[in-house]
Amino acid sequence: MKTKMGIVLLIIVFSLFLFSVFLGAQEKKGTAKGEGKKPQGDMGFGLTATRGPIDITSDTVEANQKQSSVTFKGNVIAKQEDITLYANTLVIYYDQETKKLKQIIATGNVKVVQLDRRTTSKKATFHQDENKVVLDGEAVVREGENVIRGEKITFYVDEERSVVEGGKGSRVNTLITPPPKEK
Repeated sequence: MKTKMGIVLLIIVFSLFLFSVFLGAQEKKGTAKGEGKKPQGDMGFGLTATRGPIDITSDTVEANQKQSSVTFKGNVIAKQEDITLYANTLVIYYDQETKKLKQIIATGNVKVVQLDRRTTSKKATFHQDENKVVLDGEAVVREGENVIRGEKITFYVDEERSVVEGGKGSRVNTLITPPPKEK
């Protein structure tokens, strides 16, 4: 029972971690969009500055007002304090009227790192309205020596719950390493 609780806590911590990373990337996107098109006052897309500034680098940035999106392409690196997101592409969708975040999609070699915690997948999607993060395609969550693998990992942030699914013909794999004995 303790090992189940340990992995559940690991997943919850990662869900909060991913939530803050994706929100941070969205805030930086608002700044880039405001600079590239029309200047606007607060382009935080409904976010509060609860963490430090976000630094996003990529080979290109494209703002598309008709699609209400901003796309970062090529070697995308988004950093905020001790969290770093890596992806081939990062697309941020927002509401045209309110400029608030609707969805963020990171694709291609997605990796998120925070201290000894890291996730990898082919795609990561943050759904603002549902407050949900989905890792798709060979999803792996690691914290220290603990690892959970599945084809899809869904974090329901408000519910502090997660679901890990195996793909066709594969199962979920979990490795839990007990802490060293105290002397």
